[in-house]
Amino acid sequence: MKPILLATALIAVSGLAIAGPMDEPHLNIVPRTSVELARIAAVTRLTQDFKKPQKFEENSAGAATVRVRKDANAFSDPSANISFDKELDFKIGNGLFRKLWASSPSSTLASDGLGPLFNARSCQRCHIKDGRGHPPENNDDIAVSMFLRISIPGGPENRIAEIEDYLATAPDPNYGIQMQDATVAGHPSEYRLQIEYEEIEVALAGGETAFLRAPTYTAADLGYGPLHPEAMLSPRVTPQMIGLGLLEAIPAADILAKADPDDANGDGISGRANVVWSVEHDMPMLGRFGLKAGSPSIREQSAGAFSGDIGMSTPLFPDPWGDCTDLQTNCVSAPHGDKDERGFEIDDESLDLVTFYSRNLGVPGRRDVGDPEVLRGKQVFYETGCTGCHQPNFVTHRLADQPEQSFQLIWPYTDMLLHDMGPGLADNRPEARATGQEWRTPPLWGIGLTEQVSGHTYFLHDGRARNLLEAILWHGGEAQTQRDAVIGMPVDDRQALIRFLESL
Repeated sequence: MKPILLATALIAVSGLAIAGPMDEPHLNIVPRTSVELARIAAVTRLTQDFKKPQKFEENSAGAATVRVRKDANAFSDPSANISFDKELDFKIGNGLFRKLWASSPSSTLASDGLGPLFNARSCQRCHIKDGRGHPPENNDDIAVSMFLRISIPGGPENRIAEIEDYLATAPDPNYGIQMQDATVAGHPSEYRLQIEYEEIEVALAGGETAFLRAPTYTAADLGYGPLHPEAMLSPRVTPQMIGLGLLEAIPAADILAKADPDDANGDGISGRANVVWSVEHDMPMLGRFGLKAGSPSIREQSAGAFSGDIGMSTPLFPDPWGDCTDLQTNCVSAPHGDKDERGFEIDDESLDLVTFYSRNLGVPGRRDVGDPEVLRGKQVFYETGCTGCHQPNFVTHRLADQPEQSFQLIWPYTDMLLHDMGPGLADNRPEARATGQEWRTPPLWGIGLTEQVSGHTYFLHDGRARNLLEAILWHGGEAQTQRDAVIGMPVDDRQALIRFLESL
């Protein structure tokens, strides 16, 4: 299939039967039978029975579900169905994920290549305990798990003609596409993240009051000249890592079948697919990963993070200076770690191991699925219409070479689509087909373990919400009706809704 035809198919597809290996060249797919498709349709139909848990509901990740730990390592176990010999690959990938990289030149050739500009020295420094990042507590703290994306409006040369409705952007001439606040010796950092919050009071039914904090972001102490006059900044907190391989294994057609860009069913929710250009496969693909679904695969997302976050080259992004621009000449000409036997600072084998590790971080099982308050909260969640974006479950592809992700009934509570969340959450920065008000529906599995794993309860793309209720109250746009319903519902129902979310 030619790229332009693929892009059209990705946007126009509806129904389960159209999916094929050409849509997802990174997966070795075994076609489903008609009998299997009928079973899948039945098991993924929204329930109307809230008196008891659904069958297999406690197994969030199917056979890959891991036991629930009581400590901060709850997101760090491998898929429960991983084979013994593959556990070694997982552990080596974990070692690379946790590894602290050194600047060049270094006596340890296998560990050099950091920067010169970077956000963290390791993947684990941002994805702390494989969990959710957080904004700095004050403007004196280092924003170790948060950064600013940056771009400017693009011209015709930045268009991708094969992708319909593509919103062209270009890197900032001085700062590229991501701002780095850390450097190796001898190089100034690009900026210091500064956040100011304004408190907003929200009256809730039943006499309760909530307070939201509205952030304003500043790139302070600029090290390489002014930002472009049209620079668009987008704050990003690192998301949790669990279940990524299962999200990658959801058939593209199943995701696209839930898209309703013109709101044909009149429910006010109009999810859209992001379609992005794959560097690895040189073709348009369905965007799945990142806060705006700007990356098509775990491998490509991992390679992009090595480049932008750590400043290291990979076969997919070969510049050893990472995100440094042509105007940052000292960064480009600095010593780099791509001159030894590796060829790249992160070679193919290392990138594959990190990808395997990221693909197989296990999802903990549900807790308290039969608790009466949790069941009531589930009913509130469904009847309020939250499932319009947070689709409860999917069945993954049959995969010939990924048994851990193959044909699993999973419960991620996401449709993997873009939704307009209104001006309150807008970053006003497009990404591929995503507008400045659109975000991908985040998976909710594991959300109730955030405090246990990450030591905080900060949510949304920039961590502005300090708890789950605040996160709900920031919903607007397509979710305005649901947000208003939560404000107006009885206190007991609101508490049950939060209790259900905490069980995920």
